[in-house]
Amino acid sequence: MHFLLSALSIVFIDLLLAGDNALVIALAVRSLPQRERRIGSACGAGAAVVLRVALTTVAAHLLTIRYLQLAGGLLVLWIAVKVLRDASDPPDAAPAPKRFLEAIWYIVLADLTMSTDNILAIAGASKGHLGLIVFGLAVSIPFVVLSSNLLAELMDRFPWTIYIGAAVLGKVGGDMILTDPFIVHRFDPTELFRYALEAACATALFAYGLLLSRSRTAS
Repeated sequence: MHFLLSALSIVFIDLLLAGDNALVIALAVRSLPQRERRIGSACGAGAAVVLRVALTTVAAHLLTIRYLQLAGGLLVLWIAVKVLRDASDPPDAAPAPKRFLEAIWYIVLADLTMSTDNILAIAGASKGHLGLIVFGLAVSIPFVVLSSNLLAELMDRFPWTIYIGAAVLGKVGGDMILTDPFIVHRFDPTELFRYALEAACATALFAYGLLLSRSRTAS
């Protein structure tokens, strides 16, 4: 019973904190043909989970490493810009295999950089039990894949949601940058500055997406 309750706690934690990850997957696979989206989502999420299990064993040290959050935040911003550009390209702009591999690469990178909170919470709930970690994360994969595919279909029907998704990633990237130990120690940013930077990153990505869309329409 204790094992089961702990496993359910890990599943709940991962699902609760997986919204950003599902959004990244949705943005990354949207440029793929319909038949490849579920495969890309499952492969990317599965690979990310395998690496996340390995990182959970050293989770306590992740938040103390200088420049890790800073690099991760910049990487998330770069991924947001890249998926915006890919989403604005016509479907045949890049070969299907290249798009497929790029989508999986984006998913793995973004998931690892954005999953520090997931990793720390799961490490605490599992008490270091590797079986619990693997079970909880594995059970959560279908939910993340399903929600990411639903988000991708929503973006197909309402393209403007792509820009909102990119804006959310901008907010996440800005938050990661300002919570890096080096930034906190060197600049000690206030809450107001933190919110302002997050809003600026979100607004910049939203505006960039709109400009790309208009330039593609005009051409």
